[in-house]
Amino acid sequence: MTAALRRLVGTPFGRAVLACLALAGWALWSGGILDGPIARQVRSSSVYVAPEVDLDRAAAERVIGNRRLVVLLMAPGADLSDACGQTEQAAQGTVVLAMSPAGADWDTYGCSQLRRRDDRDLGRAMVVETTISRGVDAFVDRPLEALKVVTINYDRLVKAGAIPDGARTISPSLPRYLLAGAAIGGVVAGAAVLWIAGRRAGRLAAARQARRESHADGRSALSAAAATLAQQIVDLDQRYGRVGNGRASRAYLRLATDYTRLLDDVTTVEGADEAAVRRLRKQVKALSRQASRLAGEPPGRGTPRRRARVR
Repeated sequence: MTAALRRLVGTPFGRAVLACLALAGWALWSGGILDGPIARQVRSSSVYVAPEVDLDRAAAERVIGNRRLVVLLMAPGADLSDACGQTEQAAQGTVVLAMSPAGADWDTYGCSQLRRRDDRDLGRAMVVETTISRGVDAFVDRPLEALKVVTINYDRLVKAGAIPDGARTISPSLPRYLLAGAAIGGVVAGAAVLWIAGRRAGRLAAARQARRESHADGRSALSAAAATLAQQIVDLDQRYGRVGNGRASRAYLRLATDYTRLLDDVTTVEGADEAAVRRLRKQVKALSRQASRLAGEPPGRGTPRRRARVR
């Protein structure tokens, strides 16, 4: 089994299979196959609402809109730091705020997933994380109003330059684009192969049909020539059958004998054997010319100068 697998991997097909498997694994990993419920939700949404929190998620998403902002509304006592850390891959390029009710206040934990290039960006991230949740404690019993306060803080930070302006874009990961491209390429390549194979099969079928028709035409022409010769011999029989032993009568008898021998070959020849069909047609024509010469002579006189030889 191991040797067979090693031989398969060494072939172009095996290497292509391995490449496809690697690409599929990359697509699954980057697409979030290992994500928890929080990360899976925020990949395509700006709000995560724990089952214990009473909040209309659709209304909360409308409040946030397309801002680079993700809010996690967790159950009381939840580990907000861990919840925020779960969004590191799923919410890249956004400001994440985790919130949970804690009596008369909100427990909050902010984490900026914005790109950091230097210490200045690190300082901005700290400002954002500490400022984004200001004023939400006044609406601990109204989480939707608390979200509105968070969005106001976000807009202020954008105006202050702490957060880059722009909308959040949610797009499939690169491996998914590659897989989609590979699928399209496979369909196009398969269609092209089928089209080329179909054209080739059509040409081969047309060539076979042409050969069959050619063989049938040759066989039909041979049969028609043999039938014509048979009619000539029947007509000559009425003329030379009772004449006697004259040279013309002997020539007629030889012609009838040659025709009888040739008839066996005519009835058994295969239409696909073009060489045999052509040879028999020549012999039938030669005998037909001989019969025509006999038909032009008076009974009992003369004899044809040439006689077709039947091989």
